[in-house]
Amino acid sequence: MQALIPFPQISPEIFSLDLGFFVFSLRWYALAYIVGILIGWRLTLQLLRNEALWPGREAPANGEQLEALMTWIILGVVIGGRLGFVLFYQPGYYLQNPGEILMVWQGGMSFHGGMLGVIAGIVIFCWRQGIPLLGMTDAVSVGVPPALLLGRIANFINGELWGRPTDLPWGVVFPGQMAQNCPGVVGPCARHPSQLYEAGMEGLLLGALLLALAYRGGLRWRGYLTGVFLTGYGLARFIVEFARQADAQFITPDNPMGNVIEFGATGTGLSMGQLLSLPMIAVGLGLIAYALRARARAR
Repeated sequence: MQALIPFPQISPEIFSLDLGFFVFSLRWYALAYIVGILIGWRLTLQLLRNEALWPGREAPANGEQLEALMTWIILGVVIGGRLGFVLFYQPGYYLQNPGEILMVWQGGMSFHGGMLGVIAGIVIFCWRQGIPLLGMTDAVSVGVPPALLLGRIANFINGELWGRPTDLPWGVVFPGQMAQNCPGVVGPCARHPSQLYEAGMEGLLLGALLLALAYRGGLRWRGYLTGVFLTGYGLARFIVEFARQADAQFITPDNPMGNVIEFGATGTGLSMGQLLSLPMIAVGLGLIAYALRARARAR
């Protein structure tokens, strides 16, 4: 299979400083998190300060409260993302090696776990501050896609979370023995650049949709934009999972697709990413219906 897009020769490290007793390295993945969170904070702050976007009521929080909330969000991303990976993807391994749970620098984060951690942080913060929960999550949801966009691009630069083998002209030959382990493929193995698919769908398209809806009255009905985000991300992730390589621990000779739920002997089923996305879609659709009913009653 021939790759049309050559894998970029970009080091995962932007720079590294040897301080003698300690080596400090700044990686693209860490920078993606930092810049993504900053962009999300500025977008959310802009929405909160625009009184025209909140007709008939005040914005759920002010700038100082949003700054305080960012601490809870960052903790939720890190703690929830790590625990989600441990519980959803490799519970058996970490049960035998509990000391490695805190070794986040070795990699291993789950978006769905991070999302649950962020939700828990927002719920606790809003409860303590007396802030309307859905109003706050609506504003925060608009700021999330830029971080997803940058994070998925960083995944691509790192040469991780690649897709299934493909003979399509935009397939990419990712480096590394695991990426080149493609049974039945002779020569270089090209794979779907699924990280870029996710960057476009979860980051660019979903972000543009949420921003457009926010400036077209979407913030007026509590829960609407939160529902759009959950549904949009869930659907995007569910679709991309068809092209994304399953995690190695789920792949066996009898289950080459790495499905965690199989539908009989058809070879089809659901991956872990798809299974975790279904509740997001259900909750998102429920919130959209709730907001639309509130709009109908108001009219």
